[in-house]
Amino acid sequence: MKKLIRPKKLQKGDTIAAISLSWGGPGTIPSKYNYGVRQLEDFLDVKVKPTRHALKDAQWLHDNPKARADDLMEAFLDPDIKAIISTIGGSDSIRLLPYIDLNVIAQNPKIFMGYSDTTISHFACYKAGLSSFYGPSIMAGFGENGGLHPYMAQSVKKILCNSSTPGIWEPDTSGWVSEQHSWDDDSYLDIPRPLNNPVQPLYLQGDAKVKGRLIGGCLEVLEFLKGTDYWPSLNEWEGCVLFIETSEEAPSPEFLIRVLRNYAAQGILQRLSGVLFGRPGGLKSDEKFKSYDDALLQVITKECSLDNLHIVTHLAFGHTDPMHVLPYGAMVEIDSSSETITFTEGAVL
Repeated sequence: MKKLIRPKKLQKGDTIAAISLSWGGPGTIPSKYNYGVRQLEDFLDVKVKPTRHALKDAQWLHDNPKARADDLMEAFLDPDIKAIISTIGGSDSIRLLPYIDLNVIAQNPKIFMGYSDTTISHFACYKAGLSSFYGPSIMAGFGENGGLHPYMAQSVKKILCNSSTPGIWEPDTSGWVSEQHSWDDDSYLDIPRPLNNPVQPLYLQGDAKVKGRLIGGCLEVLEFLKGTDYWPSLNEWEGCVLFIETSEEAPSPEFLIRVLRNYAAQGILQRLSGVLFGRPGGLKSDEKFKSYDDALLQVITKECSLDNLHIVTHLAFGHTDPMHVLPYGAMVEIDSSSETITFTEGAVL
């Protein structure tokens, strides 16, 4: 992978652009959006400013992908904006790609963060040469009921607000959330969701230490990108650490198997240094986690004989709460003997 530009760190008093690149969540459920904005502003002592169309009606945003892309370009061009954070995901930001100017992104590097369908825009940043951040959105993450999860909050500060090397990716020992409170009922906003027992990372296979640069996203959204100009060339996967996770729609282990077989057919799996798999989204308990572990091993180990490819699962990123922030292009070291993942360079300047 090419080495990506690192943006400047986020500081107190900075202005963050809230952008709706896919579903018009803020226009549909404004109370949840406003709740997330307040928590983000209070937590980092920043100001959140919606982009020109971010609060529009969901149907209008759906009908106007160019307007959404224009918002992204304007946010990158605006010198007063120091970071851009997605309000929420969705399913159709692939429609923005014809209207994206990669030169605008490359010439105006700044923090860009989101997850889920925002994977599309992360790969636009990657193609432009900018490191972006797979992490919480305003409505899901910063809009967490009853306050931010300390694990997520610590991760945001560690990755986005500090130019020093983050060091070891500490496991989440607080527990994880599966229960969903209705976003349409404001009475739930200040009621914390209950935590399930902690699930620790599982080091499925790998020998000693390996290093690689991070690339990946939501498994289903990555499928949208295949065959486009934004899908990395085969050589760009060489030595990378692929991070993947599943959405709240809970695609089956069989779906994961089919995707991985495609990656094998492309020659991607054979070039990787490691695979990081998030806690599967959409599940109510950890009972089915093993079936996804088995799917990874079915393709990577049994079918492709990649016995030395490092695989770590049950990780806290993506469609799970609390979540950790992952910087695209950041160098990480996986040490299967000590069971640690370490960020070996800073993610921001």
